[in-house]
Amino acid sequence: MKLQTRSPFGAIFRAIASLGPLTFAMLTIAGIINAFGVVLFLSPVNLYDSGLSGTSMLLSQLSGDRIPLALFLLVLNIPLFLYGLRRQGIAFTTCAIYAVTVYSLASLFFARFIGPDAASPFAGTDLLLCALFGGIISGIGSGMTIRFGGAIDGIEVLAVIFARSLGLTVGSFVMIYNAILYVIAGIAVGSWALPLYSIVTYMAGLKTIDFIVEGLDKTKAAMIITTQPDAICKELSASFGTGITLMPAKGYYSGEERTVIYFVVNRFQIVRLRSIVHTIDEKAFISITEVSDLFGQNAK
Repeated sequence: MKLQTRSPFGAIFRAIASLGPLTFAMLTIAGIINAFGVVLFLSPVNLYDSGLSGTSMLLSQLSGDRIPLALFLLVLNIPLFLYGLRRQGIAFTTCAIYAVTVYSLASLFFARFIGPDAASPFAGTDLLLCALFGGIISGIGSGMTIRFGGAIDGIEVLAVIFARSLGLTVGSFVMIYNAILYVIAGIAVGSWALPLYSIVTYMAGLKTIDFIVEGLDKTKAAMIITTQPDAICKELSASFGTGITLMPAKGYYSGEERTVIYFVVNRFQIVRLRSIVHTIDEKAFISITEVSDLFGQNAK
């Protein structure tokens, strides 16, 4: 009797097949965009990206550019993605390794055929312009990679693996890593101006990633606690024409019965929402929170 074993390569091929050509096309574009921002805006004026990308840039600079950025990107990132395979899954790891490979090859191409030695071809030696546009453009590439199921920098995988054991959140781990990176860069190059401008790059890239992943206009969720749910729901439904969810509630101190109305609006509708609710029930409590993603049908 033969025991059948599943080949790990079979799982990888199935994961690749499930992703589809559109995913790889978008990851290819994302890697090229990321390389464009880094090589043509940041590298020429010795500014640093965040995470392992920034670390690779610093190491390449310290080597006197004898070792290309592309090699450091592959050597630092791919082992981390493979190490996090069990936790992140085959599909994520495949997308991440592919995106980093494209990023590395594109950076090699731009550095070899387009990138000048000491100035950005678009922003010259203006550090602020290079920091802002380098961060925004590389942020677009990183955000697209995340949007299509991967990552272009292994620092977040490193954070997922080690942050909890250090008593940190993933976001705090990444921020501390970048702070240490910029301090080391300042000491290594003997100047604090470049690391400080690199912080501008980091913040511009971070906000751009948020916009790409979550959208420019985040949806708002309103939770309304009221004693007049029927009148409020009738007016909200007539005014906005969207679905409404009701949940029974009870005051802890008063013991009085209440109803929680869950209602999704955009930021331009908040003032109108508040006016409608407080016109009907001036004592109603309204809580507004941001919603990054919405799934499913909006049933009325």
